[in-house]
Amino acid sequence: MPILNRLEEARQLDKVSDRLQSAVTTTVRPQRLRDLLHGTWLGHPLHPVLVQMPVGAFVSTAILDLLPGRRRAATTLLSVGIASTLPAVAAGWTDWSQLTRDRRRVGLVHAGANVVALGLYTASLVARLRGRSARGKALGYAGLSVAGMGAYLGGHLAYAQGAATNHAASAVDRLPEQWTEVCSLASVPEGRTVVRLAGDVPVLLYRIADRVSALVERCAHETGPLGEGEVTGEGWDACVVCPWHGSTFRLSDGAVVHGPAANNQPVIPVRVRDGRIELRRP
Repeated sequence: MPILNRLEEARQLDKVSDRLQSAVTTTVRPQRLRDLLHGTWLGHPLHPVLVQMPVGAFVSTAILDLLPGRRRAATTLLSVGIASTLPAVAAGWTDWSQLTRDRRRVGLVHAGANVVALGLYTASLVARLRGRSARGKALGYAGLSVAGMGAYLGGHLAYAQGAATNHAASAVDRLPEQWTEVCSLASVPEGRTVVRLAGDVPVLLYRIADRVSALVERCAHETGPLGEGEVTGEGWDACVVCPWHGSTFRLSDGAVVHGPAANNQPVIPVRVRDGRIELRRP
């Protein structure tokens, strides 16, 4: 849609966006907290999981408001929905702080819509607790309408702009189906990473003695060049750190150790035959 294209290019939002990004990264500084909120431990972004509770509660409230004798249940669900937004917001802002500027622009308006919706829902709860049921229902439906707009922008972020998706996954489909030689074993220095091509896909190779592991070289988070990243640790516990945002993956199996990536780095089948390294599609 043209309006969304204009929003992606709205550089006037960058001043606010940059300040908020700095505030979020300063606040969410401990690595363990960042990994928790990114969903690194889950192997999946945490924000989409957490939003299910408030969304379910708010939609259920709207349905109960249409039924007679369900005022107390609707008020209870509305309270649960408001309370459960807090962890979802924390995870959402943490993910947002690691996005590119065009995505942060859309994400900023997405968050703004949700803030307005939360304000309407809070006002609805206050009205209900004061016995003003009709006003509370009206404010609740207004909140649902604004939240729907915010959800639409969130969908655009995820599906049109690819935020929080595994950007390395598509490379797997371009790998050769048959075993394909990429280089000699001797050309891969032990305990270090090198980049070779399998077809047109850059592959990260890591060798210990005669064993070799292979990962898609472009980072799952934002396609950063893992081949330029620092290797930490030793042996098969060694990890590579993305030079762009610091996502850390274990070289032996691609497991994500630290975010902002929440997905494992795709592993490529590898074998050594007659001193030559061969790869193929999983």
